[in-house]
Amino acid sequence: MTNKKKSIKIESPKIPKGMSTITLPEFGLQTDDYFNMGIIGDCSIDNQIATKVSFETIIFQNVTFTQSSLKDLELTDVIFEKCDLSNVDFSDSIIHRTEFRNCKIVGLDFMGATLRNVLFQSCFGDYATFRFANLKQIDFQDSSLCKADFYHSTLQKVYFNDSNIDQAQFSGTKLEGIDLSDCGFTGIGVEVEDLQGCIISREQASIFASLFGLLIKE
Repeated sequence: MTNKKKSIKIESPKIPKGMSTITLPEFGLQTDDYFNMGIIGDCSIDNQIATKVSFETIIFQNVTFTQSSLKDLELTDVIFEKCDLSNVDFSDSIIHRTEFRNCKIVGLDFMGATLRNVLFQSCFGDYATFRFANLKQIDFQDSSLCKADFYHSTLQKVYFNDSNIDQAQFSGTKLEGIDLSDCGFTGIGVEVEDLQGCIISREQASIFASLFGLLIKE
């Protein structure tokens, strides 16, 4: 892998300075709840089941989500910093101008979600699910996505910078224009017809050759 980052311009969360801390209700999250303009930090969000919850202009700091399902979530101008969202259900969510920084997102479920202008920076996202998701203007930086699932997802201007995608699943996902050249992997799940226009390194060419039973003559 190289140290040269591919150029990508995504919209950053619009976060004003001087936001105060806000506290989530003691009785838990309810369907259609709306939270705006504040910092939620150093807490746990446990055993929450709610749909269509909205967070706008929010910073989550050192928050652990446990055994929670927040389907149809709406995130706009949100930052997650040093949070643990492992195995949380964000399926069918709409996520815009959001950043995940140094987060643990193992098994996080984005199935069917729509993501726009989202940054994943230094995240541990093995087994994360993006099945049938629609991703545009997304940047994965220095993240682990081993065995992540992008089955039948739509990728447009999605960048994988110095990330590990070993054994990730891309079957049914068109990879035209997607640059995997500085990703680490020994194998991925992909259909040969989906590779047209995918950008890879010379070293990776032998990996793809072996995936499809080709022999490279020296």
